[in-house]
Amino acid sequence: MADDIIFELLHSEIINYSIEKFKNNDNGEKETDLSVVEYIGFAAGYKIMERLTREWPRFKDELDTMKFICTDFWTCIYKKQIDNLRTNHQGVYVLQDNAFRFLTNFSNGHQYLEYAPRYVAYTCGLIRGGLANLCINSIVTAEVQSMPSCKFHIHVQRT
Repeated sequence: MADDIIFELLHSEIINYSIEKFKNNDNGEKETDLSVVEYIGFAAGYKIMERLTREWPRFKDELDTMKFICTDFWTCIYKKQIDNLRTNHQGVYVLQDNAFRFLTNFSNGHQYLEYAPRYVAYTCGLIRGGLANLCINSIVTAEVQSMPSCKFHIHVQRT
């Protein structure tokens, strides 16, 4: 329980830091640069995946890797599994969390949707970093249409 609170406070401070940094360097733009938050998530995801898979055999294929992300990786971080995994079997995966932890404290009103990208950028980085550790280059984006549900779109980049 205490770990959960510490994680949420740390996440909030990372978001606040990036917003304050943007305010100090304001160029008249409206959007907040969340690349710092995403990069912090990337570094954390890379290291978490390294520890989680230390004793695991290699995954058979990309789909097995995504299943691991939805179960073990997500449980390690958010104490629950992903609610839904979909794929088109061509390198696009959609992970859906119906009660995403960092959005559950918000009201369900549409006026808060504009703030949602701030709270999902870190997790996009976590996923991308975890996959990078497993030699899967990807682009991870998040979609929040209704609070507190969140969909993470993963586009695997094949070379």
